[in-house]
Amino acid sequence: MGRAFEFRKARKMKRWSAMSKAFTRIGKDIVIAVKEGGPDPDSNSRLRAVIQNAKSVNMPKDNIERAIKRASDKNLGDYKEVLFEGYAPHGIAILIETATDNNTRTVANVRSYFKKCNGSLGTSGSVEFMFDHTCNFRIPAEDVDPEELELEMIDYGAEEVFVDDDGILIYAPFESFGAIQKELENRNIEILSSGFERIPQVTKKLDEEQVADVEKLLQKIEEDDDVQNVYHTMQE
Repeated sequence: MGRAFEFRKARKMKRWSAMSKAFTRIGKDIVIAVKEGGPDPDSNSRLRAVIQNAKSVNMPKDNIERAIKRASDKNLGDYKEVLFEGYAPHGIAILIETATDNNTRTVANVRSYFKKCNGSLGTSGSVEFMFDHTCNFRIPAEDVDPEELELEMIDYGAEEVFVDDDGILIYAPFESFGAIQKELENRNIEILSSGFERIPQVTKKLDEEQVADVEKLLQKIEEDDDVQNVYHTMQE
């Protein structure tokens, strides 16, 4: 198995999967997708992907439809996607994806978390290069040969295909998202969920006390309503 498999396994065991937070993140994703490509999922591939993800975490259909309708309101402000980079204690690189309607607030909050936890907020590009930006798709495992699928999907950018408890996962570079989504849909293969992740190229092992220092910062960041995803180079 490759890095994507190990990364996914570690992330699956993390505590941060509260349904309320997931719904908040998906609600913002819907707004961004609708503002970008319109409210019709048939012609908006990004919205189609977000709806799949909403269903995968059991977000009620009414909530999804209400979020799309709300996002179509021209008076609703836009969410801006902003990436923050920095270092936690003990040299651990941190990458933070946010979706915010008030960048001044978000910058101030993120800077305060780093300052309170003896970290340092970096400049653009200071740690992003340490992570591979990937896309992923989860499909049902029934009647699908993962090895055969991997060979077929290589032509569309797939780099790693593996089976876990919830189906088959396909990982590819960020820019291959559209090609793989289109090919799966052309084959009438159900997409259970899809998304983007940043996989650290190298991780660093810390002792228990050092892990606690880093976790203290991660917890503060993850609890912020503007934060969508957090990635780091600490070995889990």
